[in-house]
Amino acid sequence: MLKFIGYGLLGAFTVILLSCSRKTSLLAPPPVETGVSQVLAKHRRQTLSDLVYALKFDIPEQKNQPIPAHETITFSWNASATPLQLDFKEERTHLQTVSVNSVVVSIVFEHEHLLIPAKALKPGKNQIDIDFTAGNLSLNRNDDYLYTLLVPDRARTVFPCFDQPDLKARFQLTLTIPDQWQAMTNAPQQDSTVANQRKTLRFGLSERIPTYLFSFVAGRFIPVTQVHKGRTMTLLHRETDTTKIRLSIDPMFSLHADALQFLEGYTNIPYPFGKFGFAAIPDFQYGGMEHVGAVDYKASSLFLDNGATRDQKLSRATLIAHETAHMWFGDLVTMRWFDDVWLKEVFANFMADKITENSFPDANYDLQFLVDHFPTAYAVDRTEGANPIGQPLANLQEAGTLYGGIIYHKAPIMMRQLERLIGKDTLRDGLREYLNTYASDNATWEDLITILDKRSAADLRLWSRIWVNETGRPVFTHQLEKENGRIRRFTIAQMGEDGSRRVWPQAFEIALVYADRVEMITVNMSQATVDLPAAIGKSAPLFVVFNASGQGYGRFPVDSAMLPNLATLKDPVMRAAAYISLYENMLSKTGVSPSQLASAYGALLKTEHEELTLRLLTSQLSDLVWTFTKPGERLALAAAIEQDAWQAMEVAETPGLKKLLFRLYQQIALSQGAKQRLYAIWKEQQAPRGVILTEDDYTALSLALAVRDYPVRDLLDQQLARIKNPDRKKRLAFMMPALSTSVAERDQFFASLATEATRDHEAWVTAALAYLHHPLRAETSAKYLPKSLDLLEEIQRTGDIFFPEQWLRSTLSAYQTADVASLVRAFLADRPGYNARLKAKLLQAADAPFRASKILY
Repeated sequence: MLKFIGYGLLGAFTVILLSCSRKTSLLAPPPVETGVSQVLAKHRRQTLSDLVYALKFDIPEQKNQPIPAHETITFSWNASATPLQLDFKEERTHLQTVSVNSVVVSIVFEHEHLLIPAKALKPGKNQIDIDFTAGNLSLNRNDDYLYTLLVPDRARTVFPCFDQPDLKARFQLTLTIPDQWQAMTNAPQQDSTVANQRKTLRFGLSERIPTYLFSFVAGRFIPVTQVHKGRTMTLLHRETDTTKIRLSIDPMFSLHADALQFLEGYTNIPYPFGKFGFAAIPDFQYGGMEHVGAVDYKASSLFLDNGATRDQKLSRATLIAHETAHMWFGDLVTMRWFDDVWLKEVFANFMADKITENSFPDANYDLQFLVDHFPTAYAVDRTEGANPIGQPLANLQEAGTLYGGIIYHKAPIMMRQLERLIGKDTLRDGLREYLNTYASDNATWEDLITILDKRSAADLRLWSRIWVNETGRPVFTHQLEKENGRIRRFTIAQMGEDGSRRVWPQAFEIALVYADRVEMITVNMSQATVDLPAAIGKSAPLFVVFNASGQGYGRFPVDSAMLPNLATLKDPVMRAAAYISLYENMLSKTGVSPSQLASAYGALLKTEHEELTLRLLTSQLSDLVWTFTKPGERLALAAAIEQDAWQAMEVAETPGLKKLLFRLYQQIALSQGAKQRLYAIWKEQQAPRGVILTEDDYTALSLALAVRDYPVRDLLDQQLARIKNPDRKKRLAFMMPALSTSVAERDQFFASLATEATRDHEAWVTAALAYLHHPLRAETSAKYLPKSLDLLEEIQRTGDIFFPEQWLRSTLSAYQTADVASLVRAFLADRPGYNARLKAKLLQAADAPFRASKILY
């Protein structure tokens, strides 16, 4: 927080100095170094304003051909004696000519920066023209389409620019593309011309946006335009499955329209941009990306088939709501620096939950929030590599390492606690003031806290210190004293998992469960230890459920009497909270073992009737079979769970429940009978009664059989021939060597990943790695681990923001031996100066083998 206060004071001092001499540099000249340092960013923020980029790209049909480009940058400049640094993370040979104010200048290129001499500039308005070859790193070029993905600092990999979030600019794009292609960008199309089987599209001037939100998509896409609630929206897609198209197109548009309408009402600000469109990208790296007026989505997240569960439909709605919420939170008001990147993500997730609750009024909002956020937040916060929500950042070249489960999942939990503390109306009104105050500009968490602090009696700065700046989660303990069948005293205490005496101020509920009723008591956990006077004198319960409303954050104790009585809990939120607490305590070796949990869960498969809760239950069961059971004992457990899952599927009441249970059966199938049954289903394409299986499901089934070395010749080739969509065919073709029965072929596939071009489709790579390192392949795949860790720094340098984490989790998560745990620790011990954030990612991903080796061996 101090750095923002300091920056504010410095900004005030800047105004004073500028009034004395506009030619005086207010900060020391920024050094020329790789990346975009905070020092450089602050200096440019003081000297640049009124930025406009006019960009022209001439895109050939063949993806291996270079892209000629031209840009004109206009801006106002406060005179400085130091060269002006333009960011361009490419080779010097990509720059052809540079002119400043119509005068050609020599090209000086150092450490990823094009240096513009101060003597070529003038106070006030300036213009720089550059002829260059576009960089390929973030253009995501495929055989017949491409798309930009420039977050967090990757605009500079495509064109020279001032690539920092607090130098917002307007963009005017011109694209020349093959005449059969479609294109979309942040602004509406103005006109087009066609000549020699090429067409040139000219788009209007965008609103002021940061460079990371500039975007365009171009290629062989199918355009669909609809008008909803008076707003025209356009979709670009490549889907060929007529069932998916018929079932998905209308919901996509209506969900966007509902989200826009809700946000306009909640924020009291009309949609702040001139157009709204979206594109469905095959195997897009993320679920979605909030480009202004041109949102990108992973196609498989939008296009659902007639086998989609209610859970999948809710997930699609939440994703659409998340990206739409960004139009206000992140796009209209943008964080000043990427150390506050969580600020845009927390509000996108927080608002998405509210929007989805409004769109699906019959859905259980509390249950969805609990299941979607808590397990993923805990999966990071319980590890040795846990990071706080807010993290310092000296250079944008490391901004991608800030992303992860904490900012996407712990931050919304924190925000919900804040809403509970100050009230829904107070938070809403504070957010309205925040958005109006900083519209089309940049802001920090400190700016928001200042606004909210005026509206609340609580000390929000003190409150946010532990939630935003501290790592980890509390561990709760309790004492329940009884006398004559009644509660005499009930206390709850908290401390850090590291034993520290920290206090996470929060509120949650506990449930006293009786034979005929459940009584809830609210706990205001504002101190290290609190008494519960509301419990005194009540009858002693059969058992207690901690965090019964699913809003408290931490590792909660589990009552030993609860495990055999889970099915008696009628509230699905309470059951889900119990499942999460049981699993976290199993991981910590406190009170429940993997075999106890698996036995109890197997029996619950028939009685769990909520899709969201069953999804949680089946996910935990799969982990128990593969990660927390010794290989020699796995077959017996899997056979028991197979039987439980199949029997539960046969009596399940809805197609969604049946689908989840079939997926569990497929995931853990190990007995010969189960494998033969799965093969028969795949071969005949005859799903079990009441289960709807689609092409994607049969592909997943073929992969499950292949990794089990099912003895059928060319099984994956047969599945490849069944697939009609060209994008999905390429995905399976890429993955097939990773599932080969030949160790030599798998070795060759892994070796190919050392080449950057082989990793272009990151989603394909991580999916293939998960099969390559499947527990059934652990003996032959462990040899890949040293090289996989050696490649991590290159993965971080060349991949998109989630790739390093996904690379590590796909590589490490299935291992359970002390040898693998020791390998990770030795790797880090041999590199004492290793990048701290990559080290944290590695420790997060290694949590499963760390814990499994301690629990099992």
